[in-house]
Amino acid sequence: MSIETRLAELGIALPEPAAPVAAYVPAVEANGLLHISGQLPFLDGKVMTGRCGETEDEDYGRRAAERCAVMLLAQIKKALGSLDRVERVVKLGVFVSSSAHFTAQPQVANGASELMQQVFGDAGRHARSAVGVPVLPLNAVVEVDAIVQVRS
Repeated sequence: MSIETRLAELGIALPEPAAPVAAYVPAVEANGLLHISGQLPFLDGKVMTGRCGETEDEDYGRRAAERCAVMLLAQIKKALGSLDRVERVVKLGVFVSSSAHFTAQPQVANGASELMQQVFGDAGRHARSAVGVPVLPLNAVVEVDAIVQVRS
């Protein structure tokens, strides 16, 4: 089954990939790996903002991480032409804007991780970092970057 078919089954429509907000490119392919720059959580065209443990809760952060993963998929498709070229999701880096007392970054990150597994199956299982940070660009609540192995 193609990844596009799988996305349709999951009810996921990919948005237009977000343009960079500074001096970088969205994706770089090198030596069989595609490195995707950090993606922010867009919902209805707006960035999901706030801080987990302060203005937002774990569930909101989890939904935001999932929205970041959707934007990662959009960037991957733009860079590769087809999501079927993804051999494996190698690693996700998840940054959660959170208060000093919020410690559920791994549960927030599951929003992105579980979506990758739903879309790519076993090839979506990956290594991961989940880190709490005091602030993210545009006051986003979550940012996720990725490394994927590419079929030639």
